Amino acid sequence: MNHDTTRGPVGPAAETGGLGPVVAGVDGSVQARSAALWAAAEADRRRRPLHLVHASGTDDRALYASAETVEKAREAGRDLLVETAELVEERFPDLPVTKEYSSGEAVTALREAAGADGTIVVGSRGLGGFGALLLGSVGLGVAARAKVPVIIVRGDHERPGGGAVVAAVRGTDDLPWARYAAREAEAHKAELRLLTVWAPLSHVGTAAVLLDDIDEVARDRVRETGRLADALRADFPDLTVTTEVEGSRSVPGLLVEASHHADLLVLGAHRPPFGIGRSLGHVTHAVLHHAHCPVAIVPRTAAEPADGEAADGAAAPAEREE
Repeated sequence: MNHDTTRGPVGPAAETGGLGPVVAGVDGSVQARSAALWAAAEADRRRRPLHLVHASGTDDRALYASAETVEKAREAGRDLLVETAELVEERFPDLPVTKEYSSGEAVTALREAAGADGTIVVGSRGLGGFGALLLGSVGLGVAARAKVPVIIVRGDHERPGGGAVVAAVRGTDDLPWARYAAREAEAHKAELRLLTVWAPLSHVGTAAVLLDDIDEVARDRVRETGRLADALRADFPDLTVTTEVEGSRSVPGLLVEASHHADLLVLGAHRPPFGIGRSLGHVTHAVLHHAHCPVAIVPRTAAEPADGEAADGAAAPAEREE
C-alpha cells in the first residue's frame, strides 16, 4: 500500500481533556468538503492538528488499471488534498494541517490514520466511481469497523448551534463512552443532555416485561440515568448535565427528533468479539441516515452489553444484537 504523507507545522501539545487528533476523509464531493470544514472546526476546538486523508483504492485495481491511470489518480488525489488544505487554511489560518494520500482501501486508510486515539470525520455521502472515498457504504463501514470514535457529518454544519451535545444512554454502564460525549460538550462549550429512549411495549407478552411492570421500569430508567448524570457531574464539575427519559414507539424517531436541537448526537456502538456479527443495528443505521446534525459513533468496551440489551428488558437507544 502506498502512503504519501505531507506534514504541516506542528504546534505544542495542548490540554485536550482526552480528545485526540482529528482525521477527515476527502474525495471532492460537497459532503466531504463540508465534513472537512466541520473537522477543522472540531480540531480547532480541541487545539489539535487536522489530518486530511484521500484514498484512491488503486491497490484493489492493480490487475487491470494501467500505470498511467494509477498515476493520474495519485496526482488528482494529491491536488485534492492541497485544495482542501487551502480551503481549511482560509477559515482556520492557525490550525496545523497534515495531508495523506493512500492508494489503499478507504476504510483501512482512515482507521490506520486515526491510530488508537484519533476521531474519524466523514461526510454522509460521497462520489461514486473510481476514486470514491466517501460512498455511503464506506462511511457506514468506517462507523462499523473503527475502534475509535467516528463522526458522520449530516445537516447544515453552519447552522446556529443548539448549545447541547445529546448522548443516547441507558445507565451507568454507559459511563466509559459517555465521558467522550462529556468532553465533546466541554469542547463545544455546550451542555450535555443525557437522553434515554425506551419502547415500553416492545416486550409485552414476554417474561421480561409485563404491562403491570411498565411504571416500575420507567422509574428504573429515570434512576439509572440520574446515576449516570451524577457520575459525569463528579468527573466534569464545570459541565451542565441534564437528563431526559422518554418512552416511544420509535426509538430512532425520537433520536432523530432530538438531533434537530443538538450540535452533536452521540451513540454508543457495540463491537462484537473478533469482529464477528453486526456492529451497527437498525437504530444506528436509521439515525445515520436521517439525523439533522453530525452523529458520533463511539465504540463500547467489550465488557459492555450489546446495543439495546438491558437487564429489565426495556428497549434502549439501540436495538438488541443477536
